[in-house]
Order: sequence, then structure tokens, then C-alpha cells
Amino acid sequence: MGAKYYIILIIMSIVSKVSAQDSQQIDYIKMSQDFLYAVRTNENAAPYLDSLATASEDLVAQQLVTDIDKKAFFINLYNAYTQYILKQDPNKYKDRNEFFKSNQILFASHKVSLDKIEHGFLRHSRVKWSLGYFGKIFPGKLEKKFRVKKVDYRIHFTLNCGASSCPSIAYYKPEGLDEQLDMATLAYLKGEAEYLEKENTLYLPMLMNWFRGDFGGKKNEIKLCKKLGILPQDAKQKIAFKSYDWQLYLENYKDN
Repeated sequence: MGAKYYIILIIMSIVSKVSAQDSQQIDYIKMSQDFLYAVRTNENAAPYLDSLATASEDLVAQQLVTDIDKKAFFINLYNAYTQYILKQDPNKYKDRNEFFKSNQILFASHKVSLDKIEHGFLRHSRVKWSLGYFGKIFPGKLEKKFRVKKVDYRIHFTLNCGASSCPSIAYYKPEGLDEQLDMATLAYLKGEAEYLEKENTLYLPMLMNWFRGDFGGKKNEIKLCKKLGILPQDAKQKIAFKSYDWQLYLENYKDN
């Protein structure tokens, strides 16, 4: 083998080390916020797409230590990818089932779907259509590595899938995340939940029916509404769930 071969090997080794050093310096949680901001402001999102696609799985995992880290990161990613993909091609939304389950996202050299981010990572490998009561029997290695330890029902008031009935989009970060999630919960339920005394009925958003297990069942959903002042403490009401408006509605960002 000639000298050129060894020179090529040396160059490849240097490039590999530089690339690894660069990836170690990336704050991936901050990047998730910046990616979402770029999508919102119609800036070039390609650098973020490339960085997330080629990110070291282990390095990302090292930064997502706690459930707080994971929630902030994956909520931002879910919203950013959803907005980006649908702004590029709104027709994908016509077949929503395919849109959500399609492995159209490249993350840390893995092809993943929006369903994977929501139900795998953020909901601890919950089966999508199980009302939140059943987990996957055989979740993959990637899910086990990145999923939260405990399901937090408040994420349902942060994820925007592109529908008109979805919560508005905000930028989430680990610092103060609990307060942000509480605010998102209050804002969404104040706008969507309604108690009609004459009918003695509490109308809840359909999200709380689809994922009732995440909330701990209907009893805990009632407790939540009483805690937030949506329902009188002494009410003994019926529960009904509102229809979900699936009409495409992009750019639904929280003002501040």
C-alpha cells in the first residue's frame, strides 16, 4: 500500500475526531428550541435537520438525563418536525394515519415517526389506541434508551399535530418546565373544557378520552378540573367529550 493510502486514513481519522468533538459541543436541548424557532420564522432548517440526523445516539442520551430533559427535547422536536413537514407538503396531512406512523424523521441515524416520539419516547412506549392503559410488550432498544420513566399527562397540552383542536405551540426548556407544563394545561383546559350547570355535564376535550389512562382515569380528570376551577368542588356531573377538529391549522404558536 502506498503513501497516499496512509495519508487518506490519517485525514479520515482527523475528520472523524473533529466531527466527534463538534457533536460533543452541541447542546441538543437548545438545538430543539432553535430548530422550532427556525421553522416558525421560515429560516433555513437544513442545519438542524442534518445535525439531528447525524447526531451520536450516545451523546444525545448523555444530555437527556432526566425526564425533564427528555420532555423538553422531544416536545420541541415533535412540534418542529410536524410544522416543518406539513409546511413543506400539506398534502401529507390528508392521510393522517400514514403521516403519524411514517418513519420520515432521521434522528441519530435512526428513522423514526411522530408516533414514535409521542407514544414511544414521551409516553413510555404506550400502545397508541389503548386509552393510555397498555404498554408495548416488546419496545425497541431506541425507545428504551430515550423514553421517559413516568408518563406525564401534561404533555398532551403541548403537542401540536397540525389539527385545529391541538394546543398552541411553545418553546420548552428544562429550566422551569413544570411551570410551563402547568401553564399549558391551564390554558388549554380553560379554552376547551366547559361545565354546563343546566345540563349538569362537564365537557372535556377529546384528548382526555383518547389518553384517559395517562390522566389516571376519569376520576382524576374530574379532580384536575376542580383543581383548575373549571368545575365546582361539590359538582356531581356527567362527562361528555367534545368532537376533535382535524382541520389543518399550521402556525398555531403561543404569543409569548
